[in-house]
Amino acid sequence: MNRSRAILNKTAWAVFTILFVIVLNFFLFRILPGDPARAGMKDPRLKQEAIEALQVRFGLDKPVINCFDSLNPIKIGNCNVNPLETQFFIYIGNLFKGDLGISYDTNRPVSEMLSERLWNTILLIGAGQILSIILGMVFGILGAWKARTLVDYGSTGISLLFWSLPTFWLGIVLLFWGSANGFPIAGKATPGMSSYPLFQQWGDVLWHMFLPTLTYTIIFMGEYTLIMRSSLVDVLSEDYILTAKAKGVSAFQILKDHALRNAMLPLVTVIAINLGFTVAGAIQIESVFSWPGLGSAVFEAVERRDYPVLQGAFILIAVSVILANLLADLTYTYLDPRVQVE
Repeated sequence: MNRSRAILNKTAWAVFTILFVIVLNFFLFRILPGDPARAGMKDPRLKQEAIEALQVRFGLDKPVINCFDSLNPIKIGNCNVNPLETQFFIYIGNLFKGDLGISYDTNRPVSEMLSERLWNTILLIGAGQILSIILGMVFGILGAWKARTLVDYGSTGISLLFWSLPTFWLGIVLLFWGSANGFPIAGKATPGMSSYPLFQQWGDVLWHMFLPTLTYTIIFMGEYTLIMRSSLVDVLSEDYILTAKAKGVSAFQILKDHALRNAMLPLVTVIAINLGFTVAGAIQIESVFSWPGLGSAVFEAVERRDYPVLQGAFILIAVSVILANLLADLTYTYLDPRVQVE
């Protein structure tokens, strides 16, 4: 029952945090200086009539939350405004229907644009995370089991080097190396591949993923190796490990049944945080390799001041961080039943 209450409590707090982020995200983009409709257009010589037509097109002619607010770009003479017809409640209603608005730059639905980019980002960071977690755990366990030996010193030194490398710099280095060795250096697929069989299309995508995935894996493998090694060294020095050794339990059983599960807790925290933040942090890798993901969409929207795209992307990023932390909390209750709410 305590575990069920803990899970329910953590889930409720996650839902509350998401609702708070939704409200904050709405007002954050409404207090930015300048007219969003004018800022989203490339021609600054638009007449006032054209700007007002754009504001009507994007729903900016309505008051933000009431007819007296100072955030509204167009003055409303009639204060008998239905609260449900203000920008805030229209935004909330559309959001729960999956409507994130219309892009100022492309005039396409934001949800459609971001869904295309989001899956590309998930594909990239998913492959990178899986590889970095597996390699990080393997080298971390090896370094802890062979502590204070050449194997430990070698894995720790390489991990520190990898972890300290700037992501953008490493991407550029691999970009130059890949271009000299025949690897694709930009995009997700070769033009014209849509007419080929499906397995060849996927092979082409994996070929284009090699360099950005390698960049991602190198950076995070170093972090996971160091954390796994440090946590496991602490666990292996506990009294119950010494007791298991005294009872004649094999080294593999000690590692699998006694040490590894407890040593996983710090690593789970870091993995969950990285899963959330790398949805946004992938902007560096995606920019270097011209990968059409969510990070590059945010970069392009900032350049063009495309507020609806930024607003939708920030919601996706915030929700991914919150859900990743919720997943870490729920994993805690499985790995260690003592992690419960009183």
